[in-house]
This record gives sequence, structure tokens and C-alpha cells, in this order.
Amino acid sequence: MNNHCISFDNLSHADLSLVGGKNASLAEMVKKLSNRQIRIPKGFALTADAYKVFLEENGLTVKLKAELDKLDKERLSNLDSVGKTCRNLIKSGIFPETIKKEVLLAYKDLLDGKSISVAVRSSATAEDLPSASFAGQHDSFLNISGEEKLLEAIHKCYSSLFNDRAIKYRLDNQFDHLQVYLSVGVQLMIRSDKGSAGVAFTIDPESGNTNVIYLTSSWGLGEHIVQGAVTPDEFYLFKSALGKNKKSIIHRRLGEKESKMIYSGQDKNPIYAVETSSSERLSFSLTDQDVVTLGIWCNAIEQLYTMPMDIEWAKDGISGELYIVQARPETVHGQKKQVSIKEYSLKSAPLPLCKGIAVGHSIASGRVCIVHSIADAGKVRTGDIIVADITNPDWNAMLHKAVCIVTNKGGRTSHASIIARELGIHAVVGTTDATQKLHEGQQITVSCIGDGEGYVFDGKIDWEEKETIYQDIPGTLTSPMLILADPSKALHLASYPSMGVGLLRMEFIISNTIRIHPMALAKYSELPEGTDKNTIRDLTHSYIDKSRYFVDRLSESLALVAAAFYPREVIIRMSDFKSNEYSQLIGGKVFEQPEENPMLGFRGASRYYHARYREAFGLECEAIRVVRDDMGMDNVKVMIPFCRTVDEGIKVLETMRHFGLERNKNRLQIYVMAEIPGNVIQAKEFAEIFDGFSIGSNDLTQLTLGIDRDSSMVSDLFDENNESVKWMIGNLISSAKKAGVKVGLCGQAPSDYPEFARFLVEQEIDSISFTPDALLKGIENISLVEKRMELLLNTPNPVSEKPLSQPIKNNPYPIHKKRRK
Repeated sequence: MNNHCISFDNLSHADLSLVGGKNASLAEMVKKLSNRQIRIPKGFALTADAYKVFLEENGLTVKLKAELDKLDKERLSNLDSVGKTCRNLIKSGIFPETIKKEVLLAYKDLLDGKSISVAVRSSATAEDLPSASFAGQHDSFLNISGEEKLLEAIHKCYSSLFNDRAIKYRLDNQFDHLQVYLSVGVQLMIRSDKGSAGVAFTIDPESGNTNVIYLTSSWGLGEHIVQGAVTPDEFYLFKSALGKNKKSIIHRRLGEKESKMIYSGQDKNPIYAVETSSSERLSFSLTDQDVVTLGIWCNAIEQLYTMPMDIEWAKDGISGELYIVQARPETVHGQKKQVSIKEYSLKSAPLPLCKGIAVGHSIASGRVCIVHSIADAGKVRTGDIIVADITNPDWNAMLHKAVCIVTNKGGRTSHASIIARELGIHAVVGTTDATQKLHEGQQITVSCIGDGEGYVFDGKIDWEEKETIYQDIPGTLTSPMLILADPSKALHLASYPSMGVGLLRMEFIISNTIRIHPMALAKYSELPEGTDKNTIRDLTHSYIDKSRYFVDRLSESLALVAAAFYPREVIIRMSDFKSNEYSQLIGGKVFEQPEENPMLGFRGASRYYHARYREAFGLECEAIRVVRDDMGMDNVKVMIPFCRTVDEGIKVLETMRHFGLERNKNRLQIYVMAEIPGNVIQAKEFAEIFDGFSIGSNDLTQLTLGIDRDSSMVSDLFDENNESVKWMIGNLISSAKKAGVKVGLCGQAPSDYPEFARFLVEQEIDSISFTPDALLKGIENISLVEKRMELLLNTPNPVSEKPLSQPIKNNPYPIHKKRRK
């Protein structure tokens, strides 16, 4: 074995101080994962000891120390000049002959007579650690060929140890500049210039949700994704389904992939960017099988390191083989547990100037500072919002001054996204036109609190923010659940202290994500020619069977929620549009007839077995079946809305069975919404055919009091606290208890009215579902009532309302205790 050049095969993670974090990580995977058929390109490490010899033989240590001692550590006013001088000192050094010979011999052995280019990567002894990692701290060089170019690239890696960003990084992390050494990894290049490459996180990088793997992909070399020069394809995989013969891809989004980086064939500039073709932009850059394979590999890497990981991969376009090229600990979510919920709300929301992909969950206002290059660093002020085409690792020092970042290009794994997370700020990436729409010095407000998209507004817009510490959230007997409509928020909302999702509204997914009437897809060939058919043809261009478009889009949206909350239950309500709402979908007017009173007409259960909608209901059932059976998410339960009679319930259940959803099969539970007085009157009979009830207080109130809840003329009479409504709810809960089935309520009243929450808790309802903004207030109301009830049970003459139990400490989820008998 050479003294200073060691093959990855002969290293492990224990050699971190010898070969740095990046090389040690690669070596550990080679040693531990090769028997699992995970491919990692061959290579060798030039040790950190070689760097020390380089410094000693060139007499550079004393000179570097003298220069670094001049650094203004408080204001960094001379960082640029100090860094430049240090880099010039390194550049002036000459490679010791002994080390040069070792490098060239190891290089020859690696090539084994083949004409293959290599990647030359910096690997410092203080990077890629679980507690300290920084995006793009040191330099790497791709498509390097020939001995002279190899030595030149290694020399440049040494120099990059004194990049301005690297110097500041060491200051921030309190590392001694001259006690951090550089190893260099030399690794065979994967021809992803003819294939694709990307980044994967073994948790969701935004929310820290550990149930999923997030993967990005784009054509060409992976540098374009890391730099944020493209908006990549995105995939989410459900970890629990990997390697179990289950469908593990639960969500995907086609990226624009505007350009790709490829080999140039020139020594001076070995790689360069070209525009992608229209066919490349319109197609995914990975096959489903490749995505699943990478997911399995990423899962194995996470299990090896027992921590969340940030992984770079590449696909060789010539051989078609996948490779892992880097892996490092994920440090933003991996090192901290969320102990609070911070909620934001804008007081007004004008039309945005531009929008893109949201990174983070916050709002900020500030002055626009448009940055084109490092030369603009001097104009950036503390508190600015930096606006750029893309960001660059050289900018890290000035990005520390920003309260937010906005870019034209990039995705969730771009440099701008990674640096924003590490700095604890938010960003909007991939806007395409921010540098054109915004101008220098303009006051703007940037919001990332919506549906996965970030918005940029003109001027300073007022907002409210509220922070709740988890330690302050009490455990409750009554399960607090969430009401959801937008799947893109699920990964974030899953961190809230709920027991699951009590109501997921399917129709909102149909209207916002699919947009097409399901019968227009089922009967596509029968549609008349015209605008609607043309639009459907464009939206579903990659589908021969248009019905599959509906099933795929719906199942992936539902799966994102089910995976986010797994194993907590997610109750999905089958579609509950009224005919006037269905008619607004693309192609809907062909299949919907006008009704005088849609609220009381052809809606809910009555549609499901009717010839005019039965086929569409079959598509809804198939989407649920895919999520439960094919993806393995048996935490999903189903709810039937507006079921008028027991006979109708039986027809619906029979129709569902015909379409592959059978009660109790694979532990499937089917609930019915109790929103019609008849549901209450015949609760015993409904309980015999369904597994539980969810009280829809809005419809039950309007039908009990005979009030159109959409009418402003009588809106003041709409009141869930009305004694008739409470009688209905109380009797329904009592009947459910006697029948031994679950009963919950979905509605705003328990969060708005403490006395209504008290009523429900006193009736011993099993769960109450809230919208996300009302969840914490709802839990508070539930807790107050339960404490009073506990006090009355345990104290003969209660004289105080002092809490009888302490809040749960360091636990994001309330413990659901058994009720006192």
C-alpha cells in the first residue's frame, strides 16, 4: 500500500482524520454496502498527511498563519484580501516528488489501461460531519484526463481550503484554520453527461418528515442541480414500501430541466452547459425502476449511518447503470427535534409579482439586492432579500446577511435551498423571472406559508406570527385530528401534535390537481371535439388510457398525505362535489345536469352507484385501493358523505366491493358522515353496516334548522350551539357508543366556541378534527374541559381549577389515555 494514496477499498469511516469526511464516507459504503449491489465508482484518496507534507516542504504553515492572523474576525472587512493571499501561497507551492509519484502510480492502477476521465473532489477533515456540513465549501473538478491535469486539479483542491467561504465556515464553527487538513478523492467519472444525475435526501428536506425519501433528477452532470441552474424532476418515495413488493413512488413532479452540463472535449473547460431538447424537458429523467432502486439504496445508506443522509447519485448514459457518488449527513433536521410550531398568516394577499418553489415556512420583508456575482458583495446589507439568477458557494459570506433568497432557477436541492435551510431563512427558487420582475432597492414581502409555492409581493405587507412550544401542549383523552384539503402541506402538518387526519377532502384534490371531470376521462372517446377535449388531450398526453391519469394523480396525492402521517390514521372522504361544482371541471358540462338546489340534490352517496357517475366512482375506489394495497398504507380509512338512507349505504358498500374496496378486507374501515337528521334517527342501523361516524356539523346544522348556510339573508340564524343541533349530536354520539363504533366531529365550532368543545368532550366523543390554524386552540379547549371533568371526578368539593397533570415534556404528540370508566 502506498503511504499517501489509499484505495477506497482499504479505508473506512474510522479513517476520517486521515482522508476527510467525503472520502471516509465513500470508503465506508464501499466496504459495507458492496454486498448489497450498491454501485460506488472506484477511486483512491490522497491523504491529509500528503497535504501536511506539501505545506512543510514548501514552508507554507508559518506564512499562512501570519496572513490569517491579520483577519478582521468581527467584521470580515479584509476577508477577500486575506483569502486571496492564502490561495496564492498555496498556488506557489510545488508538489513533493515522492507524493507526485504515488499519485500517478495510483492513477495508473485506477485506470487499468482504460481511457476514462476522473472526478477530483476535495475532502476536508472538518466537513461532512453530522454536526457540521456546508454546501459547496471546497472545490471539486469533473472530467479530468491526463496526469498533468490531475495534478493541477489536486493543487486547486488544496487552494480551495482557503476560499473565502471556507475561511468563514471555520470561523463560524470554531475550527482552527491550520488544524483542518485536506484530503483529495480521485474517482472514476460516471458518464451522466449522457444520462442523468441528482440528489436525494432520506428525509423530506423541508419538513424533516422521516417517512419519505426525497429525490431530484435532471439530465447531464449533477452539478447543475447542486448549483440550482435547473428545476429538476422531483420524486417522493414511501420508505415502508421499499423492498416489499409495494409501489413506493408516492408523488412526482416534472421539472423544466432547462439545460444540462456535459463533457466539452476540451482541456481548458472540460464541462459546459447546453440547452435541453423539448423532448427531454417533457419527459422524466429517470425511469420508475431507477427511482425505486435509488430509494432502496438511500434507505440502506441511512440504515448504515443511523442518521438522515444527503446523497448524490449519477446514472451512466452509456451502460445504463446507477451509482452513488457522495453521501453526507443531513445536518438541518438530523441534529434537532422540532420543539415548537410557528404559525404565520398574512393580513392581506395582493397578486404576487412572481412565484416559485417554497423553501422553508416563513415570511420576511426587506430591500431587494440583485446579485450577479461575488463582485456585488459590497452592496449587500444586513436584512436584504438577495435576488439572483442562481446562487454560488462563493457567496456564502454575503448570504449570511440576507433574511431571504429569491432565485430564477433551481429546485429544493439547489445551493440556494440548502444554504437557506442551514442559515435558518426561507427562499423562493425557480421563479424564472425574479431578476426581471424585481428592481434594486425595491421593498418586497416574501411568503413561503402556502401550498408548497413561495410568493413575492410588492411592498411591506403586515403579517401575524404565533409560536407554540410543544412542552406547553397537553395530552388529551379526546383525539385531536386535522382537516386537510391540500396534500402539498401534509409533510409539514404531520409535525403538528395531532393524532392523524380526521377529514381529507378528496374533491379539492380533483379540482386543484386533476382539474378534469372523471367521467370525461372514463368516456374520453365519446367527448365532442372542442376546447375541453383539446385541453384534456394536452394534460394527459402521455396516457393512452385517460382513466389512468385520474387514478395516478389522485392516488399519488392521497399517498403523500397517508405517508406523511403514517402510521397515524388518515380518513379520506370520497368526493362530495355538488353538480354545479362538478360542471366547472374540464369536460364537466357534458356529464352534469342543472339542478334547482344542488346542495340537496345529486351529491355524495347517491352519485356513487348511479349510472351517471358509477364509473367515475370506480376510479376513486381504484385510487384508494392503490394507496392501501399497492403502496401498503393501511392507515387509510374511507368515509362516505351525504348517505341519506341505510339502503343507500348498502348500495354504496356493494359498489365499493365491486371496485375492489371491501369492508374489513386488509383491515379497511369505512365510516359514514353523520350530517343528515336521518343518520341520527337511524344511527343504530347505520352502525351495523359502517365502522364509525364523523359528524359533519355544517350540513347537520343547516338541515336540522332548515337554513341554507350559503344564504347571507339567514346566516345569523346558523348556530351549531342551538339546542336542537346539540340534541342531534348528543344522540348520535350516544348511539355510536352503544353500538361500539368510533365517532368524531369535523368542524370549526369546537375551536371557535369553548362551550361547544366542552359539550363534545362531556359526551365522550372519540375525536375532534380541526383545520390546521385552529388545532392548537382546539387542543387547549379540549384540555380545559377534560381537566374540569377530572377535577369533578376526583375532588368531592373542588375549590380550584388548578391543572391536575403536567403537560407532556419533549413529546410532539399527545398521549391518548384511556377514559375513566
